[in-house]
Amino acid sequence: MKPMSLIVTTLTRVFAWFMILFGSIVIMNGHNTPGGGFQGGAVVATFTCFLLAAYGGKKFYTWVHASIYSFLETLGLLAFFFLACFGFPNSFTYNFIAVPAVVSQGGLLMGEVWGGWLPSCGTISLMNVAVGFEVVGALSLAVIEMYEGTHIDESHFGGECGHDR
Repeated sequence: MKPMSLIVTTLTRVFAWFMILFGSIVIMNGHNTPGGGFQGGAVVATFTCFLLAAYGGKKFYTWVHASIYSFLETLGLLAFFFLACFGFPNSFTYNFIAVPAVVSQGGLLMGEVWGGWLPSCGTISLMNVAVGFEVVGALSLAVIEMYEGTHIDESHFGGECGHDR
């Protein structure tokens, strides 16, 4: 896969980082707004698609290794599993961090303990982060595997190939 034009690479360089920021906001505010771990993770994983499409495979692989995404996926799965297991005295995925909510000066519901920094949603926000990590890892790995599947015969044909041989 050859890099795209200067316009596409410049736009990717400018706007792709906003996708990471926006996806992170969707993940972190999933307990209050529409969205959550899956939706935000899909937005962040689109960053991988942009890099691969704009710069091509050779440059992409100098920046990113698939093991990073595999680690994110494993981290997300394990974090979700352990957060779910910590609620076992009551039930699986019991919200063990939830504290009684008080209304702060800004009108946000915040926990009474720990200086008011913990949202009243408790483990829900932590589970959103875990799901976000898992989705970023899994979708990015899927994109990378699809890219590698279209370039299986590169060595045989003497260069990059794909659907347009």
